[in-house]
Amino acid sequence: MNSRSKYRLTGIIIYFVSWNIVGCSKVVSPPNIPYSSPSPTLPASPASPTAKINAAKLRQLGLQYRQQGRYTEAITSLEKATSLEPQNLSGQVLLGWTLHLAGRETPAITVLQNVLEKDANYIPALNALGIVYLVSGNLSAAVTTHERARKLKSDNEIAYYNLTLAYHRLRQYDLAIARGKQATVLEPSNPHPWVALALVYWEKGMKKQAQQTYYRAVQLDSRYRQSAFLSHLKQAGFSLEQIETTRKILDNI
Repeated sequence: MNSRSKYRLTGIIIYFVSWNIVGCSKVVSPPNIPYSSPSPTLPASPASPTAKINAAKLRQLGLQYRQQGRYTEAITSLEKATSLEPQNLSGQVLLGWTLHLAGRETPAITVLQNVLEKDANYIPALNALGIVYLVSGNLSAAVTTHERARKLKSDNEIAYYNLTLAYHRLRQYDLAIARGKQATVLEPSNPHPWVALALVYWEKGMKKQAQQTYYRAVQLDSRYRQSAFLSHLKQAGFSLEQIETTRKILDNI
């Protein structure tokens, strides 16, 4: 893909560069998410140098398996790595994200929530968990999680982008536009934020603004002129309904 998928985590793919790792109606009250404070339990003893080396090798092997689409082997390797080095939060986020890519949303959420119990402000875990909630349809949790990540890191392009999609689905268009504009400021060369913002403008009835905004994505990547190409937006956190609406914008350009 020409754009850097944030899925957004597509967002995680960009955020974890070394691993190749995304109103009118009333917002539903968010659920209680167990990362309001760090876990009071005593921290585990640091892993030995040998354990850290072995864990790093297992993580690399897990990534190789994942790139080959061998998710079962990837998850097994990453689970072994986290058992060897339980205090490595980035390794646990990698496991959680891989579980998500394998379609195992429930264990993915559990792993990521466990990370946040250890460090409530760990941005990579918040970004990953918010994406999992978004694509799973738990929009109130996605908003709560990404808003926390946005407040902790003002230039968190992942959070702004995914909040645009989440608020759009909740029909909170003013909030979606505000977050979407900031996403395009933070990542002006990525087509995804422009498409997401165009989507919100379209649904709010601002058709001309939607067309102009969508054309910015076309200028960055000419494939956005092709209706079939828009199917890839599912990998960027768009719902099927959002993709169909995006096609309407394209049809009217």
